[in-house]
Amino acid sequence: MKAFLRSFGWFVGIGVLSVGMVAQSTSANRYDSAIQAKVSQQLAGKKEFRSVQATVEDGIVTLRGNVDLYQQKLDAAKKIRKTANAQGVRNLIAVDGKSVSDAELTAQLDRKLYYDRMGYDNAFNFVTASVEDGVVTLNGETRTDVDRDSALWLVNNTPGVKDVVNEAKVAPASFFDDDIRLRALRAIYRDPVLSRYAIDPAKPIRIVVDNGKLSLYGVVGSSMDRQVAGTRASQVFGAFSVQNNLEVAGKS
Repeated sequence: MKAFLRSFGWFVGIGVLSVGMVAQSTSANRYDSAIQAKVSQQLAGKKEFRSVQATVEDGIVTLRGNVDLYQQKLDAAKKIRKTANAQGVRNLIAVDGKSVSDAELTAQLDRKLYYDRMGYDNAFNFVTASVEDGVVTLNGETRTDVDRDSALWLVNNTPGVKDVVNEAKVAPASFFDDDIRLRALRAIYRDPVLSRYAIDPAKPIRIVVDNGKLSLYGVVGSSMDRQVAGTRASQVFGAFSVQNNLEVAGKS
């Protein structure tokens, strides 16, 4: 008898679950036509989405077509996610804009990232971009989320970028680390050998601090400059460790 009751309860539970799933699917289907009409209207209202089409099934919007910039692909999905009753977005849009070789795209991104945030946290950010078949991978570390988002925005809006893999880190917020950054900045750029690097507002010597660990990145003109920069960094009060990753121009 107990076995029968357990089996009966199991079948009832499955039946209730099935009814619930059918009801949920039916509810989603009921809105598909309205979602489809609203999404099509939203896409038609933006010229950058003129080649994007949408289909809706069970409340899930699938976007297909092409755009000129990778950022436009992201913007399309972001816009559609706000549509009433939409349960989700499947973004299958292709980026078919300007064709740029990987080498040319890498050079463009290097220059953009080099001067990004000039006058703000430029000296405290180090972000690099590698490109393979139009897919850009970002690495490095920035002082704040704003700095990382700025670098990401530059990449997303560069013609030729097909996709982006963002592996750039944001340093932990720390007054202690900020103090080390300022001390290192003064120690390096006030040195008579290194002071000339301050003339370029992009500051090729990047100072990255993460939980008291100080690292130097960038390109300097000579091995002596690299050595002096490392020495000055090692004298910064409060730094737990120093890693000199500076490269010398003309040398790999």
